[in-house]
Amino acid sequence: MPEFIRLPPQPDACELCARRLPLTRHHLIPKALHDKPYVQKRFAKSERITATLWVCRACHNQIHKLFSEKELALTYNSREALLGDERLRTFVAWLASKPAGFTPRP
Repeated sequence: MPEFIRLPPQPDACELCARRLPLTRHHLIPKALHDKPYVQKRFAKSERITATLWVCRACHNQIHKLFSEKELALTYNSREALLGDERLRTFVAWLASKPAGFTPRP
């Protein structure tokens, strides 16, 4: 019998900056690394699939600008760990003060 894994429901606002915008799902353990032995050793399949955050496009872009996929999988694999990085925390605080329609330059 196949195992059914439920993904967390989508919230009303970005889980980082709390702005109400269209959201994207950020995989805390990048999907491209799910088949790597060092990832499989550390995380169960269900955790690899369900470890996600709903974030706005600006926050999502900033996460991937700051961290490599390996860093995301091994170090920044939770909301708390991501916000533990001063660079991302500073960006999120700055972005949170902007109006909903604001889009930062790439």
